[in-house]
Amino acid sequence: MEATQIEQGTVSPFAAGLDWSANLHTGDERMDSTHEEFVTMLNALLKTPPTEQLNLYREFLNHTVEHFAQEDRWMVATGFSEDNCHAGQHATILETMRAVETHYVQGNQEIISRLAEALVEWFPQHAATMDAGLAQHLKSVNFDSETETLADPSIIKNVTMSGCGSVSCS
Repeated sequence: MEATQIEQGTVSPFAAGLDWSANLHTGDERMDSTHEEFVTMLNALLKTPPTEQLNLYREFLNHTVEHFAQEDRWMVATGFSEDNCHAGQHATILETMRAVETHYVQGNQEIISRLAEALVEWFPQHAATMDAGLAQHLKSVNFDSETETLADPSIIKNVTMSGCGSVSCS
């Protein structure tokens, strides 16, 4: 992709994808592994011609459903209220992703690429704030994301976190 195409606005600056880097690490190995898979699949979508994206997109959607469900389980297990804004953001993204599939099937074959570009823009901030905050919280309550268990479940009993799980909000 030519830099002049980006400068002239003919190609989105997010069309090139997202590099997996230390900036995207949250501090939780399982979360980071899932995020790396997410980034790899997102980049594959952007490299696939629009007319050939649907099957890969469906795999990406299924992966994202599992990815978000995993984090949502962890939040509930460690004291977040079920309607916290982090889980709410997950629900909004999934709702959008499902709508994109419908529009693609109805003939809008550019929509998957546009969503993928939007996710390239959205994901780094989400990972650096909400997911890094969640990883920090998991560590603080001794939650093992591999086994999805708490070292001492009694510390969670009367805790209900209602914020986004971000390092920038409660």
